[in-house]
Amino acid sequence: MNATDHVMALTSPTSKSSSLIKKTFPVTGMSCAGCAVSVESILATVPGVSSASVNFAAGSVAVEYEKSTSTEDLQNAVQSVGYGLIIDTESPVEAQEEQQYRHYQEARQRTIWSAVFTIPVVVLGMFFTGWGPGKWISLALSIPVLFWFGRHFFINALRQAKYRKANMDTLVALSTGIAFFFSLFNTLFPEFWLSHGLQPHVYYEAATVIITFISLGKLLEERAKSNTSSSLKKLMGLQPKTLIVIIDGEEVEMPIATVKAGQVVVVRPGEKIPVDGEVLEGHSFVDESMITGEPVPTEKAKGGKVFAGTINQKGSFRFRAEKVGGETLLSQIIKMVQEAQGSKAPVQKLVDKIAGIFVPVVIGVSLLTFATWMVAGGDNAFTHALLTSIAVLVIACPCALGLATPTAVMVGIGKGAENNILIKDAESLELAHRVNAVVLDKTGTITEGHPVVTDVIWLDESRVQESAAIFLAMELQSEHPLAEAVVKRLKIEQVRPAEVTGFHSITGKGVRAEGMDEITYFAGNRKLISEQSISMNSELERAALELQADAKTVIFFSDEKEVLALAAITDRIKATSPAAIAALKGLGIEVHMLTGDNRQTAAVVAQQSGIEHFMAEVLPSEKAEYVKQLQAQGKIVAMVGDGINDSHALAQADVSIAMGKGSDIAMDAAKMALITSDLQSIPKALKLSRKTVLGIRQNLFWAFIYNLIGIPVAAGVLFPFTGFLLDPMIAGAAMAFSSVSVVANSLRLRTVKI
Repeated sequence: MNATDHVMALTSPTSKSSSLIKKTFPVTGMSCAGCAVSVESILATVPGVSSASVNFAAGSVAVEYEKSTSTEDLQNAVQSVGYGLIIDTESPVEAQEEQQYRHYQEARQRTIWSAVFTIPVVVLGMFFTGWGPGKWISLALSIPVLFWFGRHFFINALRQAKYRKANMDTLVALSTGIAFFFSLFNTLFPEFWLSHGLQPHVYYEAATVIITFISLGKLLEERAKSNTSSSLKKLMGLQPKTLIVIIDGEEVEMPIATVKAGQVVVVRPGEKIPVDGEVLEGHSFVDESMITGEPVPTEKAKGGKVFAGTINQKGSFRFRAEKVGGETLLSQIIKMVQEAQGSKAPVQKLVDKIAGIFVPVVIGVSLLTFATWMVAGGDNAFTHALLTSIAVLVIACPCALGLATPTAVMVGIGKGAENNILIKDAESLELAHRVNAVVLDKTGTITEGHPVVTDVIWLDESRVQESAAIFLAMELQSEHPLAEAVVKRLKIEQVRPAEVTGFHSITGKGVRAEGMDEITYFAGNRKLISEQSISMNSELERAALELQADAKTVIFFSDEKEVLALAAITDRIKATSPAAIAALKGLGIEVHMLTGDNRQTAAVVAQQSGIEHFMAEVLPSEKAEYVKQLQAQGKIVAMVGDGINDSHALAQADVSIAMGKGSDIAMDAAKMALITSDLQSIPKALKLSRKTVLGIRQNLFWAFIYNLIGIPVAAGVLFPFTGFLLDPMIAGAAMAFSSVSVVANSLRLRTVKI
């Protein structure tokens, strides 16, 4: 099984109750974190729904529900509170993008026309306050802004109120509605205020500017949010739309959605491979860097496996489709990235709780502000009370709070996918920045995981060609795992096998055969040579001891009289492992190595790779116990492994990372998976976590500090000291800016180096 076969395991669904289905649906129409809470809570009331988790930034909801619950039930529930749920489509993500694009274009038109109508209202309100007809003109221009271009705010607020819920639309509808209807009263009945010695002021410009600014902010926010999933779009872009199949001996082009497993697919030079399968005929090289991270194209011939999204080079071939649609490796990777981007980091759960009570609290603060000003506002009490309570409603936007975590997580997980790091959930991404101890399995993680011949030393250079041919012939017939390493090495050196007879395998020692010169030859361990009383040159003896001291396995090749050659075999340390381990140490992380191998080999590997802490001859359960001991010392442990024997330790670790050539079980147990087998991806993953968490903290800081400062200022706390009152128009602009700034800060992650 090769690396890409193993990678499939990382996308396999975890075992859950067979009665439950877990699906992610695109949601449309959400405008703030309060909307996300509304969608979650309404879905939770649907019979059969076990859980619902909304990702506001991704515009999706992950729902776990019983088979008896229909997707139409889910859709109807979401629609009842004013949102849309996309179901029953072959390409839900594309359907969502199309709907989002239409929504964006409609929002753009609404924003432009709102601005066109608002500008003259602002001019009249600021420069022609004493002009009588100006109020009536402003009234006429304000009506379409509020009740046509901004009607969705009021419609959504009413739908929320129907279910005793509130969101950002509630705040906008309340603030602009109060400002408009108060102004309308003053326009129609100015004598009421004049009889009390007060001027009947109107605030049409405040109401229209709030609608326009918030619409503009939402427009910019939608545009910025669409960039957070750009890495996912890149992955989707690897999927061709059509393919060519052989039907009744003819080449037929058809949509990729219609292809079935078992059909024969034709791939021409330069084309993307559309589905997973096995080559039937032809020969080519395929760029599989999107899966393996290796830049060198992989040779493909009959029997070779090919994967969707990889790019064919100059040759052409035919292959049998084995996995199509959502079963392909690429589709599974895309699905995993989507689910990870939709998962919630622990900090997000706290933010969701805050967002759920935020709007009602803000309405309460607004009412308190109004009451306070009415009591202590003096001559202009009502005017100040109205303006400040409206400003509080407008500036207290939960959008920035709701976007702070998911946008950073989405960009972080996408950045990881671009660097061959697949992150299964947001929790592991958030936790990884706290890791201060990394435990590495030796075989296949630090080392290459397969034996290779590092040294071949010959007794007589003049007889190399003849001796090597016999050595190769014997090892070709041997069933010992180490024999394959010798065969590969000799074939690389262009050795051709000689003819041998009387081949015999000697259990636990080696092999024996006769050459055409009727001389008996042996290949095996030192015990075999000793038992046959075969002599060894002192230089070869010294070389053998040195190789064994380096934890290499030595195969002795001899004739009946003397040893002719030594072949040293080892599981070689990956070229990048020492640099990766040094990078981890540079991050202040302790590096530990565990192996079931003997202590001598473990010590050599540890010394060569720069590891101080290691343990040899450990059983799988002891690996998990070692991790537990580190955790008992207060360490946050990341376990990195690739084998079935690592799965227990992976499950025990705080952060679990599976290598790209790992077993299916190891892949399933891990929360992160490296598509490449390069250890240098591990410090990259930890750096990525640090950058992402820093981005989340920055976002939350600005979201909280914005409301912490903005709400009191809007309520008028500065007025007694400076005479400053925040105009609702400025509050609307500030609210819009806060959301855009949070998304923009998250997008910076796309440019950082890891």
